[in-house]
Order: sequence, then structure tokens, then C-alpha cells
Amino acid sequence: MAWSLLWMFGGGEGYGCLEEERPFKELQSLDLGWNGLVGCLENEGFQVLSSKLSNLDLSENRFNNDKSISSCFNGNLSTLESLDLSANQLTAGSGGFKDLSSRLKKLENLHLRFNQYNNSIFSSLTGFSSLKSLDLSGNQLTGSGLRKLEFLQSLPSLKTLSLKDTNLSQGTFFNSSTLEELYLDNTSLPVNFLQNTRALPALKVLSVAECDLHDTLPAQDCLGNLSSLQLLDVSDNQFTGNIACGPLTNLISLEFLSLSNNLFEFPTSMKPFMNHSSLKFFSSENNRLVMEPAGVDNLIPKFQLVFFRLSSSPTSEALNVEIPDFLYYQYDLRTLDLSHNNIAGMFPSWLLKNNTRMEQLYLSENSFVGTLQLLDHPYPNMTELDISTNSMNGQIPKDICLIFPNMWILKMAKNGFTGYIPSCLGNISSLSFLDLSNNQLSTVKLEQLTTIWVLELSNNNLGGQLPTSMFNSSSLAFLYLSRNNFWGQISDFPLYGWKLWSVLDLSNNQFSGMLPRSFVNFTSLGAIDLSKNHFKGPIPRDFCKFDQLEYLDLSENNLSGNMPSCFNPPQITHIHLSKNILSGPLKYGCYNSSFFVTMDLRDNNFTDSIPNWIGNLSSLSVLLLRDNLFDGKAYYETLGPPLMDSMDNLRKGLWLNFTEEVIAFTTKNMNYGYKGKILSFMSGIDLSNNNFIGVIPPEFGNLSKILSLNLSHNNLIGSIPVTFSNLKQIESLDLSYNNLNGVIPPQLTKITTLEVFSVAHNNLSGRTPERKYQFGTFDESCYEGNPFLCGPPLRNNCSEEAVSSQRVPDDEQGDDGSIDMEFFYISFGVCAGGCTSSKTA
Repeated sequence: MAWSLLWMFGGGEGYGCLEEERPFKELQSLDLGWNGLVGCLENEGFQVLSSKLSNLDLSENRFNNDKSISSCFNGNLSTLESLDLSANQLTAGSGGFKDLSSRLKKLENLHLRFNQYNNSIFSSLTGFSSLKSLDLSGNQLTGSGLRKLEFLQSLPSLKTLSLKDTNLSQGTFFNSSTLEELYLDNTSLPVNFLQNTRALPALKVLSVAECDLHDTLPAQDCLGNLSSLQLLDVSDNQFTGNIACGPLTNLISLEFLSLSNNLFEFPTSMKPFMNHSSLKFFSSENNRLVMEPAGVDNLIPKFQLVFFRLSSSPTSEALNVEIPDFLYYQYDLRTLDLSHNNIAGMFPSWLLKNNTRMEQLYLSENSFVGTLQLLDHPYPNMTELDISTNSMNGQIPKDICLIFPNMWILKMAKNGFTGYIPSCLGNISSLSFLDLSNNQLSTVKLEQLTTIWVLELSNNNLGGQLPTSMFNSSSLAFLYLSRNNFWGQISDFPLYGWKLWSVLDLSNNQFSGMLPRSFVNFTSLGAIDLSKNHFKGPIPRDFCKFDQLEYLDLSENNLSGNMPSCFNPPQITHIHLSKNILSGPLKYGCYNSSFFVTMDLRDNNFTDSIPNWIGNLSSLSVLLLRDNLFDGKAYYETLGPPLMDSMDNLRKGLWLNFTEEVIAFTTKNMNYGYKGKILSFMSGIDLSNNNFIGVIPPEFGNLSKILSLNLSHNNLIGSIPVTFSNLKQIESLDLSYNNLNGVIPPQLTKITTLEVFSVAHNNLSGRTPERKYQFGTFDESCYEGNPFLCGPPLRNNCSEEAVSSQRVPDDEQGDDGSIDMEFFYISFGVCAGGCTSSKTA
């Protein structure tokens, strides 16, 4: 066999030079990518290669400058047409490429992306007169000094140029009569870039996605003058204006048009594009949809689309729109996305009837009603159907698997579907993602599910014991069954075969028995939620083997015993154990986790003092320990300075966006729930309902980012630290039901963010804080149970004797303990309010 076509050994471990003995004499194409090459045989180069070589791939190696490349081409490579040097460490300046241009006379394609070239590379390329395609993406190019990119004039054959991921914002101007394809995505461009496109008359492809361009599209004599343009991508910018009034109506040669993620006003009728007979791909996602004025004719388009995406911006006003009329005349659609448009009416089964080769249909977040009516013949090309978040009802068609036999992804969540889940869904051998959550389904009849990867059945009326068939899939990684009525012992399930689990959510059911030790087999588990069930017994020591675990919720069960001291997942982020009967001191070793954000141990029987290791959790933002038996002094040193300094470090997002984190924070005997994105802004400590003694350390005032602090229902003594006035962002402060004494620091009125405040049932004395800012909204219940407090909103007035006998906290007293009355003089106003600020009432 002659080595005349292809010899590929990319991805090896060369780490050195080429061996001369390889049979390269007849080779036409050679791939040496990913081999760790740093150079070539000294004085030999590629002269061992044949003169027939046309394609050479040296990408992903370790060449570090042009000279190291130039020395490789000592042989006869005059036939080379394509050279790929991407992702090395190449720099210009050694003249290597100028030397190459004299030997690679027939080179047509040159790929130099993701190296370390600067602007000097352009002058090195001027000798490649046959070059048709040049890729310089991801280099250190800038617009400074480039102006018209004069090097383009020395490349008369150049058709394709890619400068993605660079910076050409400083006055760059493209001028080429031959250039047909220009890719500039994620590049900093001059603000007037599109106004200069008239200098590119031959352009067929223009891609400027994510370039931070804004204002309206340029006038007809600029962009609209590109009569040969076939592909235009201006997505992910900040363009404005009504598309119907712009230059796009003249670009009738367009085949591909993407306007997504801008600020355009887009007419749902597609009227501006009715004459674009070549249009195949159209995307206008997250723009502002506008309705056509009444009386607009029902026009028949000249195009037949293959891909169409139309959705309004989530921030724009919802329109009660209908499916665009032009879709009635489309017969070749493969992908159709009409999500997030509030479209009303019945499920449009006619779309499937007209487009028999449909592959992907996305209709989520609309207002479709009625039953799911499907045509009685198969659609073998359909792989994805998403009709979630509508108002559809009735039963899921029992023959849905016959109609869509090759479905990959089926999403029907957040509707009103009732009845049973068709058993035949388990027979679709390709089905990997099934989401039927948030419906009213009552029966599970799934049989096989051998290929399922994600199964979401949460928030239904499903009940009984789980069918063992649900656990037959060797690929199941995400299982959500929360908020149903399943019962039984999960230790009875055939769980041992599951190795790829990432998320297991069985919360809000009626499961009982012991936690299964078989979980130890699931080394990839990242999130476990077994909360709100009837599990009992200890937490197995096997939980210590979860080295990938990030989220654990075992709250609201009947678990007992100690937390295993070996439990220390290195990536643990959120842990919830509240409302069990766990006991003993906290000895487990989560102190090694640098990702810990939430620790919720409320309503248990934990004892002893707060362990010192909690202070080493550098990312901890929510600490909830109320209703336990912790004792000891509430010393600042116990929590530790690292914790105090980290209250602004709450990580955004949760485990793959599948598990919704909910934090319940208690203040003034009321529960406040924080969930979703609000957690990105919440940091809180709840130590209420314990046996803490001693004074509140003034260092608590260093929690400058904290939003919630609850120390109520303890045995704390001493005064309220004046340093609390430094809590500039706090929204909830509850110190009620302690033995605090002294005055309420008047400096607290500086906290303008406070919405919940209570010092009720202590031994405080003196005047209440001045009725201004947020303190003007707090009512009598915020201060009740302090017989020696006086002043509004309390009914007992302050006498001169009461004022003169006031004492301030120790850190505000002078050397002789006397009070600076001028500093603490407060004038009161009278107004009504509540213990919860009017901002949240």
C-alpha cells in the first residue's frame, strides 16, 4: 500500500523531533498535532517528506517562534497548500515567515490562531501571494497603527480572514476588493465599523457576534450595499432600532441571518424579509417583539426556512401574540423555536404536518391550552420536543412513543397533564432526558428506561413504591422525584449498579427506614436531597466516601446520633441537617472545605461549644445553629476572623442549576425564606435558641457584609456593642429574649438598610433610638419587655432622672465612666411603625 493519502498520528507524545525513517516519501496529508514537538531534526527538517505533501498539521505543539518553524522546512515542500500552526507559542519578529514565503509558493490556507503574535506578524505575511484563507484568531493583535490593514493589499488572492478574539478598536479599517469571508466575533471593533463595510464589495460572510457594537445598523449605502452577502451574524451586541426600517431588507442574497440578543424591535410577521428567497437560517432571540398595525396583508414569503428562532426578551413587556402567519407556508423546517412569546391557542399540530422532517421543536413558556393532539403517523427525525411552561392539560398521548420513536429530549414540565405516564416511553432506546415535573400525573408505568440520563418527575401526584424498572438505566445520572407520595425503603431499591449519579432528589415524599449504605458506590454524586421524609437512624459512616459531594440536604427526618467525624467532602458547598434529632458535639471535619457556603444545623440536639474549625471556613456565608444545646461564651474567637471577613463570598449558582437552595432565617419568631438568586446577596448567622452566655463581642461589628444576624433566645448579658453601627448592609437584627442591659446605642440609627429589628425582653434602659430613617418604622413590639426603656414608640415617657442615669457601653465610656450627654442627646419624633420595616410590610 502506498502512503499517498493520509498518515495521521496526532495526539502522541513526541516531545522532541521527527524521525527520519518514517515512510513519508509518498505522503499527501500529515497530522502531527498534539505531539509535544519543539523542533525538527537539525539541518534536516522535513526534507524526508515527499514533494507531494499538500496538507500539514502541526497544531497544539510547543514551537515558540517563527524561526523554529522556518528551520523545519529545509526540504522541498513547494506543493504544500495547507499549514496549521495553531495553539503553539509562536511569536513574530525573527523573520521566519518572510523566509517561508519564498519556499511555500502554493500555500493557500494558513492557520495561526491562538499563538502570541502581535501586529508585526502582518508584515511577515506579505509574500504569500497565493494565500486564500488566513486565521489569526486569539492572538495579541490590536488596532493601534493598523489603520487600513495594508497587508491585505499584498494578499491579492485572500478570500477568508478570521481575527476573532482580538482587539482592533483603534481606527482599524478593512479595505479589500477580494475578501469574501470576514470573522470578527468577540473582537473589540471601532464603533463605526459597519459604516465602513462599503470597502468590502465582494463580502459574502460577515460575522461580528459579541463585539459590543451598538446604535442602529448603518444606512443602506453601507451595510445595505453588500449585495452578495450570504451570512450575517450580529448577535450578542447592543444594536437598537426597528428591523423593518434598516438596511437588511435590501440584502436579498442572505441565507443565514442572526440578530439574537440585541435591543432590536422585531415585527413578528417577518414582513421585511418576504422577498429573501435564499433565506434558510434565521435567529432573533431575546429582542423586543412588536406587533404589526392592524390591516397588514397576509403575505406569502418567498423563502423556505430550515432553522427559525423567534423569542422576545425576558425583560420586555409580554405580548399576546399568535403564531406568525408566514409559518403556515413553511414546509422544510428542521428546527423551530418560539419559546418565551406568550403565544396563545391550541398546540399547533399543523406545524408537524407541514414539516415532516422536523427535528427540534421548542414551544416552552407560552400560553398554549388544551390537550396535546398529535398526528397519527411517525416523525422519525424528531429528537427534541419542549412544550414546558404552558397551560396544557389532559393525558399524555399513549402512542407518543410511536409518533416520536427516536426522541432524545422530551420536556413537558409545568403544565396540567393528568393520568399516567405512558409505559412505552421506556421503550424509546434513544431517550436520555425526560422532564414531566410540575404536572398532576398520578401513575408511573415506565418499564425500561435503559438509556435515560436525566429523569425529572418532581411535583406530581405520583405514589406507591417506586417501580424497580426505574433503576434499570446504567446511564442515569440525575433523578428528581421530590414532592410526590412515594413510600418504602430506598435500601430495597437495586441501586448498586448506578455509578454515574450526579444528583439524587427524593425529598418531600414518604420514604422511611435507614439511609442505605449502598450510596458508597456512587462516587460521582454531587448533590443529595433526602429531606422531608421519615428516615431514621444514624448517618452512615459510608457518607464519608463522597469525595465529589457539593450539596447535602437531610433535613426534616428522624435521623439521630452523631455526625460522622470523618465526613469531609473537599468540595462541599451547602449542608442542611435541620429538624432531626442529631446530637453530640460537632466533630466532623468540613473545616477543610474552601467552598462551604451554607451550614444549616437548626432544630437538633447538638451540644458543646461552637467548634473553632468553623472559623476557618473562608467562604461560609450562612450559619444557622438555632434551637440546639450549644453553650459556652459567644466569643468572637470561637467563630474566627476568617469567617467574619468572608460574609460577602456567597457563591452564585447551585449544583448544575438543578437543586434550588432555600435558606430559612428566623427573626422575631418569624421565618423568612431566601431562595434562588437572592442567595447571591444574602449572608446570615442564626445562633438563636441555644444556651450561649456572656457578652456579645464587639468584633461582631466587623461583619460589614452581613445581612441577617439572630442572637435571640440565649443568655447573653452586657450591652449592645456600639460597633453594630458598622453593619451598613444589615437588614435583620434580632437580639430579643436575652439579659442585655444598658442603653440602645443611638448610633444604630445610621443603619439605613435595617428592615427587621428587635431587642424585646431584655433589661435595657434609657431612651429608645431617635425616630428617624428605618427606626421611624419600628413599633412598640420591637422594644417590649424592657421595663426601664422609655420614649417613643413606648408609652412611658422619659424623665430627666431617667436620662441622667443612662449608661453607655463600656467601650463608649470615658476613663471615669461618665457619660458625654451632648454626644448622646436624642430628640424624638412621634410616628407609627412596626417591628418589621414598612419596606417589607
